[in-house]
Amino acid sequence: MRERSEMSHATRLSRRSFLAKSAQGAVIATFAIAGTDSAGAVLGSSDTIHVGVAGIHGRGQSHIDEFTKAKGVQVTHLIDPDSSLFESRSKSAGGKPVCVQDVRRALDDKDLDAISVATCNHWHSLITIWACQAGKDVYVEKPLSHNIYEGRKAVEAARKYGRIVQHGTQQRSSGGRAKEIAAVHSAHYGKLLVSKGYCCKPRWSIGEKAVEPPPSYLDFDIWLGPAPKQDYHGNLVHYNWHWFWDTGNGDIGNQGVHEMDVARWAIRGATLPKKVLSLGGRFGYVDQGETPNTQMAVMQYDDAVLLFEVRGLVGGRSKDRNKVANEFYTTEGMIADGKFWPKGGGAAESLKDFGGSVRPGGNFGNFIDCVRSRKVEDLNADVLEGHYSAALCHLANISYRLGEPTRFNEKSNSFGDDKVVYECFQALENNLTKGVGLKLEDLEYHLGRTLELDVEAERFRDDDRANALVAREYRAPFVVPATV
Repeated sequence: MRERSEMSHATRLSRRSFLAKSAQGAVIATFAIAGTDSAGAVLGSSDTIHVGVAGIHGRGQSHIDEFTKAKGVQVTHLIDPDSSLFESRSKSAGGKPVCVQDVRRALDDKDLDAISVATCNHWHSLITIWACQAGKDVYVEKPLSHNIYEGRKAVEAARKYGRIVQHGTQQRSSGGRAKEIAAVHSAHYGKLLVSKGYCCKPRWSIGEKAVEPPPSYLDFDIWLGPAPKQDYHGNLVHYNWHWFWDTGNGDIGNQGVHEMDVARWAIRGATLPKKVLSLGGRFGYVDQGETPNTQMAVMQYDDAVLLFEVRGLVGGRSKDRNKVANEFYTTEGMIADGKFWPKGGGAAESLKDFGGSVRPGGNFGNFIDCVRSRKVEDLNADVLEGHYSAALCHLANISYRLGEPTRFNEKSNSFGDDKVVYECFQALENNLTKGVGLKLEDLEYHLGRTLELDVEAERFRDDDRANALVAREYRAPFVVPATV
């Protein structure tokens, strides 16, 4: 924060202190709020739950809509570094919510019960941790984290302070999806070999935006928060931050984390994989973005492979269509869209019922129910599930970022002999050639490093460069603490 702002906040927020420490070469700070009750009060069914929505552009409007229509819930705070939408969002929230640019001002309000986080990715974990420390429950959008380290700290904070923390991977609240996963787990249709997710949405060029002063209604220092200090340009605020490493995680950590979560869910008991390999590139244009628009990730578990495919050159001028989906390849065929396709052809059949259920109310309704009951076990998308699924996206990106340029005609033996994996790579090639008319001989892709994990430690084995990307250096005072 700017020096003057920091002084004013220190005066207003007298109950908060920042304790700076050093750990593993990064600045680590503990955000402590005195007088909080980590267990929280059990709300009666007639009590009104006061919710603050952090991040009111885009997805944040949906959060406002969901909570304002919920019985016994009131949106009392709107939080965003960009104040330009305070007036219009206040109207949609009903009543007269308190509007603040700095989330810490809202967290200091003892009457606030919960925070709903729809900010940029790089803020998700820190707000979650601060909110837990302040005795608030949290609904946090996907992905839970911007890196693996801070996702684990968010889990630790939720458990330490006894908070209800729901993750925004909404398919965990889908009864139909739960039944499909139950069918996969049943082994009635064969043993699962490959669990595949697709994130194929149009992601065309964002062009170039010149550096300029931020608009007067935006507190850009607060917007940056945990991210490194940098100049403002129009491709950061309000959506294209997804395609910059400092603030986003590419489409695999944007739309893709939903399908990544389902793919992991299908592998019974899966947390993190033993190995990961990712490849891809930003093809078809040259622009300001950094993350790949085309990506493939292969993750090895004990009994199955998790495979993920990102293709952003679809729709529009591409001959390829959008595809956001999951497929489950077994020894006997494939499960997808509630049906089973047997090997060797034959008609698809509807899946038999092997159970599978979720708590009612959708992700938002389930969250409110658990805020009232205090039963973490009743959450459809608990913070721990969010941590593991977000971490898979980060693993893929770490492998990709450590990759080396490779010509498409230099066939790699990194995939083993799995036919489904090779077909995925071929689909990426076909998208570039038949889809948008590029010539493979003119292109190089990033062939990532094959990385081995110590699953329990959530770190890589004997790889300092990869482990350096597990966390980041934070910008004081916006620091994810080593001890929550």
